[in-house]
Amino acid sequence: MVTELAVDHVSVRFDLPGATVAAVADVSLRLRPGQCLALVGESGCGKTVLASALLGFLPGNAQVSGSATLSDDRGPTLDLLSATDQQLATSVRGRRIGLIPQSPASHLTPVRTARAQLEEVVRAHHPAEPDPRGRANGVAARAGLSPADLDHYPHELSGGMAQRVATALALVGDPWLLIADEPTTGLDHHLVEGLLEEFRRLVADGHAVLLITHDLAAAQRVADRIAVMYAGRLIEIGPPSTVLDAPGHPYTRGLGDALPDRAFTAVPGMPPLLTDLPPGCSFAPRCDRVGPECAELPTLAADAEHAVACHRPC
Repeated sequence: MVTELAVDHVSVRFDLPGATVAAVADVSLRLRPGQCLALVGESGCGKTVLASALLGFLPGNAQVSGSATLSDDRGPTLDLLSATDQQLATSVRGRRIGLIPQSPASHLTPVRTARAQLEEVVRAHHPAEPDPRGRANGVAARAGLSPADLDHYPHELSGGMAQRVATALALVGDPWLLIADEPTTGLDHHLVEGLLEEFRRLVADGHAVLLITHDLAAAQRVADRIAVMYAGRLIEIGPPSTVLDAPGHPYTRGLGDALPDRAFTAVPGMPPLLTDLPPGCSFAPRCDRVGPECAELPTLAADAEHAVACHRPC
């Protein structure tokens, strides 16, 4: 059996009074052990919504289509989008897919130490473990924590320490796939470096990492492939050296030009409202290469080495 996450034509819409939010539209991608895929783009482009769909964390007003097939030797092959919450809770979350959430400190129980929470997760995933404390210490060490670090309450942890605790919690069940949602936000440079090194170690050990980030420099350092999202769609995907240094899509070029060590020039205009997307290419109102053909929606060959959804690529 091939161990793989296969996302095919996934779309997510939210029904609101008088409006529909097209948060994710026709996204396809593949991820296998030993790979790191970075998903980048502006806030609100659908990155976190896609991750939430994979783990069954969407609210009740979400309408989901497409498929996200998880196959490995740890459990039955599942379409994550149609699986029940019980299936996801008992055979997927923490066991086959681990999550490092945004703002990890807010996801920790404030009245319990990091150790108490980590040992509880150890007992849940490994009920026959004779030494939960020892196993917790071992997982904490993989995340860069000492045993003494675990004796602090969440409010006593720095942002970097809370991030490491969240990483340790995600590693307890030894999932082959980790989803890290904006893990470098608010961290000092040396903490970012340590976290990226841990991700590369995990990938080298045969794990897969889906890195959701605004940090293009981090994506370039750690990812094997970068996928760029805009207004709910994937608009470019390929190796970091190609996507960031020789981009094909005008939006990707704009993201690169906005970096401080480059032109430091913001992408002009604003992203469209997801309740009122323009016809055809959603980037057309901001694009300096727009033409009549851009009234038609461009397609993306997500299985290509370097794919660009643009009628007039750079």
